[in-house]
Amino acid sequence: MEKTGLLIEIVNVAVYSMLGIALMMLGNYLIDLIVPCHFPTEIRKGNQAVGWLSAGSFIGIGMILRTAIMSPAVQEAEASLAVGILDSAVYFVLGILFFMLGYLAILLMNKRYNLNEEIGRGNVAAGIMVFGIFVGLALVISGVIS
Repeated sequence: MEKTGLLIEIVNVAVYSMLGIALMMLGNYLIDLIVPCHFPTEIRKGNQAVGWLSAGSFIGIGMILRTAIMSPAVQEAEASLAVGILDSAVYFVLGILFFMLGYLAILLMNKRYNLNEEIGRGNVAAGIMVFGIFVGLALVISGVIS
């Protein structure tokens, strides 16, 4: 690989890494808006349910962004960095939207217990369930992207 190509790859890694970090943090913040507990406070208290939920959010967003970046359509078009960033942002928005809709759908369909309260109480099973919802949705969205 020539020096110019290597430099371009390094810039791409840096840009997409920073974008990924920023979007994962934004996604976690947005999800925090629909779950009525303050994530940073709950994490400090050792609330494992919120930890699982946050982990599912980060992993799911990372999966979606990875697939968007590696999409054959983007590679075949030899898209510019700006186009790749725009595509990643669009898929991020779709992912977060569907994460939120999936969470809200579970809230509406489930009448046996209040998922919000269970997560707020630190019910690990509730957190793992939401983790699974987010990762499952990320797999579906990633499948559509590729």
